[in-house]
Amino acid sequence: MDFQINTKYTNPKSAFITILGRPNVGKSTLLNALLGEKIAIVSKKPQTTRTRITGVLTKGEKQYVFIDTPGLHSPKNLLGEYMMRAVGSAMTENDITLFVIEATTELNIAEKNALSKLSASNSKVILIINKIDAVNRVVLAESIAAISSMYNFYSVIPVSALQNDGIDIIFKEIEPLLIDSPHFFPDDTLTDMPEKQIVAELIREKLLRLLDDEVPHGIAVGIEEFKETKDLLSIRAEIYCEKETHKRIIIGKNGEMLKKIGTYAREDAEKFFGIKIYLDLWVKVKENWRDRRTLLSDFGFKD
Repeated sequence: MDFQINTKYTNPKSAFITILGRPNVGKSTLLNALLGEKIAIVSKKPQTTRTRITGVLTKGEKQYVFIDTPGLHSPKNLLGEYMMRAVGSAMTENDITLFVIEATTELNIAEKNALSKLSASNSKVILIINKIDAVNRVVLAESIAAISSMYNFYSVIPVSALQNDGIDIIFKEIEPLLIDSPHFFPDDTLTDMPEKQIVAELIREKLLRLLDDEVPHGIAVGIEEFKETKDLLSIRAEIYCEKETHKRIIIGKNGEMLKKIGTYAREDAEKFFGIKIYLDLWVKVKENWRDRRTLLSDFGFKD
């Protein structure tokens, strides 16, 4: 990660804050809530996030650098191994960890291993119990008591990232942990993700939301053309899947599904970039790409 150190302030503070947790606990929703802007895609399907995503929030002399990570899991292919290496990298490069769980689930092996590694690090770990809007107070209290006895957390914060409930408390807990340090990003930075990656992720989000469960996890999106003029941004994207049957599902009858995916992705991209967009989508088959190192590299999954 390349940084441009900002020396504008006389007493600047900053921190790198990693968001960890199993798939589908709401890490990306939490990141978006903390930033007040949507930069991470969200869906109800697990393992939505495949790589680390950096979100930056600057409040005067204070700069918060949040790092969203893939869900903690046991890898079943090369893509999964890459995802877990991204998690491991984020765990070693941070000052604060927001460890996200749900009140109604027990810790899995990957979560326990992560907490064990964090216990040996210098990172301050804040436990975030998310989705409290879906549990009663008795269950929540029992969950807090049970997990607090397992690990010496800096603090425990119940939140509902979806309802924006408890976000202000997270900032109150983080603020004293900020380090005297120059800012690493300009004040107006929201993310360091390349524009092509942002578009690719927006397209993948629509695929996750609109397609059957067996299709989305075998999908990658590549941006083949990205041309901007004064009034128009022209984008050509290729959607890669692993089976011909999946290709037909993505395209849909008379191309209706692909058209719907393109319309929703274009609308979100226009909101994000603030410019009219022409989005051209194509679908191709790349069998078993999640276990093919060369293709993973082509799709941007590089260590």
